[in-house]
Amino acid sequence: MAEYALTLCNVTCGFPRAPRRRALCDVSLALVPGEIAGLIGPAGAGKSTLLQIAAGCLQPPHGEARVYGMRATHPAARRIVGYARDGAAFPPALTVREVLMYYARLHADGDGELAARRLVREAFDASGLSAAADLRVSALGRADIQRLAVAQATLGQRRVLLLDETLSGLDAVSRRDLRGRIAGLAAAGVAILIAARDPVVLERLAARVLILREGRIVRAGALPALLGERVLEVILDAPPAEAPPGFRITEAGIEAPLNGRTVEAALALCRAHRLPVRASRVRVKSLEDVVLETHDAH
Repeated sequence: MAEYALTLCNVTCGFPRAPRRRALCDVSLALVPGEIAGLIGPAGAGKSTLLQIAAGCLQPPHGEARVYGMRATHPAARRIVGYARDGAAFPPALTVREVLMYYARLHADGDGELAARRLVREAFDASGLSAAADLRVSALGRADIQRLAVAQATLGQRRVLLLDETLSGLDAVSRRDLRGRIAGLAAAGVAILIAARDPVVLERLAARVLILREGRIVRAGALPALLGERVLEVILDAPPAEAPPGFRITEAGIEAPLNGRTVEAALALCRAHRLPVRASRVRVKSLEDVVLETHDAH
């Protein structure tokens, strides 16, 4: 039986600032070493609360989180979990190196300055921040702040990494570079759970996706299985009053997964509904399609 790096079992809890409102309801998940799983959901779906519980920052009133068999709140578990919060902030007057040295001294376990410096070098390698080492935090752009959050979270050779919106809001080049570095950590055996509102940032990274809605995991699966279908896009001359069965309205017209039916049959359905079809095309389903389908179904 495979050893789980992280498990949540039947976790139910309220929001930290509104405990009577359900943030998570009967949530269970499991990650194995080296796996990258994506957690997708809108603001308020409970993603950050889930990560805080997995990091041992919150103790849920119902259910439990475990890291390599230990309760997530146990000090030994917290030493091997790295957590990069959404909107991470660091002292603006310090340099990147000074920020990391501060955290590295906490992780060096009394082994001295040499051990702390080694941890900082490893964090620079993991995040790609070496070129910004002597810049003050106040001079960093969003991409480097995100890298610094990853660097801080990986200090101390963590075995589980929790990333909250770490890839959001970045330009394509910065996102590709940071995505590659996260994949490198997974290749070294780190289990990674990364939360995002935008499915696009996870489509080329996560091997498995869990869709969270109103505190519940409403859909989950390996990415190839979720994206295995084709989608027919139909561009219309005028917006439809309503979509044919199985279609949904888009900005340009309507679209639907083919689900085994032919393009001709789908277009015949459009003609039967007297829709002014201008053009159509078939594309591979995206993760955004999966999220929208799940939203419409719930």
